[in-house]
Amino acid sequence: MTCFHVLIIPHTIYLWSGPLRLQVSNTRLKGKDKRTKKYAAMKRMISLRDARIQDKDRQKKKAPPKWKQDKEAKIKEREVPQYSSALFFKYNTQLGPPYYVLVDTNFVNFSIKNKIDLVQGMMDCLYAKCIPCITDCVMAEIEKLGRKYNVALRTVKDERFERLPCLHQGTYADDCLVQRVTQHKCYIVATCDRDLKRRIRKIPGVPIMFLSQKRYTIERMPDAFGAPKL
Repeated sequence: MTCFHVLIIPHTIYLWSGPLRLQVSNTRLKGKDKRTKKYAAMKRMISLRDARIQDKDRQKKKAPPKWKQDKEAKIKEREVPQYSSALFFKYNTQLGPPYYVLVDTNFVNFSIKNKIDLVQGMMDCLYAKCIPCITDCVMAEIEKLGRKYNVALRTVKDERFERLPCLHQGTYADDCLVQRVTQHKCYIVATCDRDLKRRIRKIPGVPIMFLSQKRYTIERMPDAFGAPKL
């Protein structure tokens, strides 16, 4: 009967019979040890069923994945500009005789300098009845100019001019005129100021009246047949 000798060393098992020595297996348990340690670390975490956890923490939802958070962060709200119901594309349907014309300070001064009657010049340009309108801030600007512009002050105080009250503070007229024609599309702005005309052009459907060759002309209004062609 053959006798086998077995020698067990940690991680190594040797089996031999007599003078023959045979290494049967060499099992390394390092990977298994690592998995066991990770599993033990996970098991040491408090379970959601633990009595020490409050209800609000137990009902806490899982955080969305990172790709979803990035996608939500990229989504931005777009502000769509609101257009007036008076516009048919760029054509202003609220404009019609009698025309209401908002008058600026320099428009009055240039008209007097070129010896043009404001009401008659507007009617010759538009071939229709025109009502010049002047705001409180424009009136205050003309009053501040002094005695040199008394003729302009008497002109805007004519009964044919319609007075529009202002609710804002100060006497700066450009912001008042821009805000008024933005809210109400029934006006024509009469001005010779380049900066004000540039601001009015950004508002769709608002015509601009100005002086050209000692006559009134108007832009952005195809119905004005009496206006000289530029």
